[in-house]
Amino acid sequence: MTRYGMMVHVPPENVEEYRRLHADVPAGVLAMIRECHIRNYSIYHKDGVLFSYFEYTGDDFDADMARMAADPATQAWWDVCKPLLEPLETRGPDEFWASMEEVFHYG
Repeated sequence: MTRYGMMVHVPPENVEEYRRLHADVPAGVLAMIRECHIRNYSIYHKDGVLFSYFEYTGDDFDADMARMAADPATQAWWDVCKPLLEPLETRGPDEFWASMEEVFHYG
């Protein structure tokens, strides 16, 4: 299992809409997350920054993320959510949510 942390900006005027959308995530999107071996997925908000945490239990992260990105239900979901967000300038070249380096873990 691999732990992932990621960040993205959310402008103040979009926070409530983002919260509203995530109060009722489509079942197909949730199923694809599970099928792509993602567990314990959480998103936190503080001062215009969203922080996501999840655990990946598969053996080919890139293939599973490509599968998720090709899923029509997920694409429709991202089409609604992405316009509410602003990627960090320091993100990687192929990232929307910026990956973070884990510097400490206990447990």
